[in-house]
Amino acid sequence: MSLYDYVYRTKTFISGDWTGDQDLISQLKEWNNNRHLGLNFVDVHEVTQSSDSSLYCSIKKSLRQRLNISKTFVLIVGRDTKSLSKGACRHCGLYQSGSFYCLNGGSIDNRSYIQYECEMAVKDFKAGDLRRIVVIYNGRVHPDKSLCPDVIKYYGNHIGSDVIIDGKHYWDYQGIKNAICG
Repeated sequence: MSLYDYVYRTKTFISGDWTGDQDLISQLKEWNNNRHLGLNFVDVHEVTQSSDSSLYCSIKKSLRQRLNISKTFVLIVGRDTKSLSKGACRHCGLYQSGSFYCLNGGSIDNRSYIQYECEMAVKDFKAGDLRRIVVIYNGRVHPDKSLCPDVIKYYGNHIGSDVIIDGKHYWDYQGIKNAICG
């Protein structure tokens, strides 16, 4: 990453259940890689990554760094998004039950990765550092905010991922493009 990336937020941060909502995440990447379509963003996860075997606290630190260079936060909401717990210290091998500190020396943080990302995105949005929050409800024509993490439920542009044409569900490319690219 260059100094320019740190000074000017230029990337797009995609958050979601990378197992349960992979269909929509993959579709976003496919559209973004198609030169004939107008959806164009730089996925911050392609610029910098952390290993899945990293400690949860170091992954959250990396997520914070990625959010710091992002101008747009996209949350993919599926049926399990709100209940995910991956990233909570209680699932880490260094977690000590009943303690306020982990064996790594840091404080205990039992927020999931998605909860953490959403809280940081809302904080940055309120501070004027993040330009856009887009919440896309996977497999839905209309948003169902009961599926959305509470911290981000009332922020950003909430849209469905689908349109119905002749009784069939299709991806709403134009609606998603307009929401992400403004």
